[in-house]
Amino acid sequence: MVLFVLSDRNVQEVEPVNQDFFYGKRLARPSALVLIRHILLLGLTFCTATIAGTLYPFGPVNDFVVGSDPQTAAETIDFILHLPQLYLSVIGHAIELLFTNSYVLTYGLEFSLSLLLILVSHEMGHYIACRIYKVDSTLPFFIPTPPMIGPAGTFGAFIRIKSPMPSRKAVFDIGVAGPIAGFIAMLPIAIIGISQMEMVGSLPVSTGGQLVFADPLIMQAIGAFFGKNVTFGIGNPFYYAAWVGALVTAINLIPSGQLDGGHAVYAALGERIHFWTGRVAFVTMAILSVLGAYFYSSPSGFLIAIILGVMLRVGHPRPFDQTPLDPKRKAVAVATLLIFILTFLPFPVKLV
Repeated sequence: MVLFVLSDRNVQEVEPVNQDFFYGKRLARPSALVLIRHILLLGLTFCTATIAGTLYPFGPVNDFVVGSDPQTAAETIDFILHLPQLYLSVIGHAIELLFTNSYVLTYGLEFSLSLLLILVSHEMGHYIACRIYKVDSTLPFFIPTPPMIGPAGTFGAFIRIKSPMPSRKAVFDIGVAGPIAGFIAMLPIAIIGISQMEMVGSLPVSTGGQLVFADPLIMQAIGAFFGKNVTFGIGNPFYYAAWVGALVTAINLIPSGQLDGGHAVYAALGERIHFWTGRVAFVTMAILSVLGAYFYSSPSGFLIAIILGVMLRVGHPRPFDQTPLDPKRKAVAVATLLIFILTFLPFPVKLV
């Protein structure tokens, strides 16, 4: 994801006197201290993603058993008070298994390395495009999260744009470079995961509270190529990493705010269309989240709706050059829309 840190007002103030400076600016290389900071964030994300890859719903370790549902207020309070202890015991056991069980270690590494390959490819697509256009930006900030709280051990990554954009062409190229690179990196991982997927005759009978993953069109198409119905497949680390990568790609391509899809719409269709697509996306997702929770027991839409709600409050700076996109980039915009269709799911997971 690309975030502009200059407000629209700031860009307009600086445009008359500094446009030539920003067009031809020589970009400094990141200092050693900056490199260490970003490497540490990446390393911490690798650790949290590896742990998350071993745990349910992605991995073989499923220690989070709470017993019977609390029936009284006292039982509920007691359950809440013991949650931190239970959580730490689950994480501690997962870390212990990573050091003592080769199967768990291999599984966790296959998940985390595959997922990080997708995320790194996505963010470096943005970063390299910035360097090509001589747009000042940070290196990717990877966001580690506690496993199970951020289910995959990360909330993804982002780069910050620190100088005004020279043109709509630059906004478009920088915006779409990330999801296209991430999608290309995701495809072979999905192919490996689905080709190795074991099939079952029917879905297992749920005992309640079980997560079921929906499959985007791209996963279903790969499954059809291998003659497999992925609905009846047993997941593996490559499949789950590709699934998370597809979800991240789809969310980023929603045409709202400073999501990558928002940048693409702003560059291709202009400021006014960008304004309305963000609001239509938010209202649509808010409605879908309620419908998903009611009909499919899928709470995941609420998180996407919250993200889109935040994006409504984030402005999009105007680039200096307002020349419309050329036909070649409009064709790329259509291809990017196809990627969104292939990866988007209104109800990614549901409880059965």
